[in-house]
Amino acid sequence: MIHLKNIAVIGGDLRIVKMIELFVKDHYHVHTYGLEKAESLKKDANVTFHKNIEEAVKEADVVIGPIPLSSNKIDVNMLFSDEKLTVEELIHSLQEGQILIAGNLYDKVFQLGNEAKVKIIDLLQREEFAVLNAISTAEGAIEIAIQETISTIHSSHVLVMGFGRIGKVLAKMLDGLGANVYCEARKYSDLAWIKAYGYHPIHLRDLNQTLGKFDVIINTIPHQILTEQRLE
Repeated sequence: MIHLKNIAVIGGDLRIVKMIELFVKDHYHVHTYGLEKAESLKKDANVTFHKNIEEAVKEADVVIGPIPLSSNKIDVNMLFSDEKLTVEELIHSLQEGQILIAGNLYDKVFQLGNEAKVKIIDLLQREEFAVLNAISTAEGAIEIAIQETISTIHSSHVLVMGFGRIGKVLAKMLDGLGANVYCEARKYSDLAWIKAYGYHPIHLRDLNQTLGKFDVIINTIPHQILTEQRLE
């Protein structure tokens, strides 16, 4: 096991802030950039706020970025900052042999990492992380569904689109709440599992004929399936 002394954290949202608090609790020193508006971190002497990216990552054993690293594939997501930092600037600031850990990365990030001889790790490509992350994502989706509907989830007709990690977890949670759970999938193997779990399977090709019957629709598919025509 590698013992880390200095960690650099660049950008991120409230999840990143909570992560830094856990690092500090375990006596790590955390160097940050793009988090100057995170007031809760300013009381701790083990958190250093840097005004430039080079200083923040200079002595770090590992550099941690947000999930997702970038929403537009240009700029690093930095919710607690007014500064702008491109993904390219971030990677070019790293030294050979350093490790960058972030999430939802794309090909260009790995290409830049190879050129800079920096090790890139995408957390969302790690199965153990992705499965546990699906739980919190599913809980959040159900919370929104409860807030935005006037009836109970119990006895409602709910469609879960996609039967990947998040879809599987969502269906189980919704079933536990007493919903009538329908799951959409393309693969016949997924449709068979949906039926085996006791949910109602719907093939993608039959979506147009069934959309109107649902009280709640939750899409987990990372593509635009619910077109304007289908929503109408």
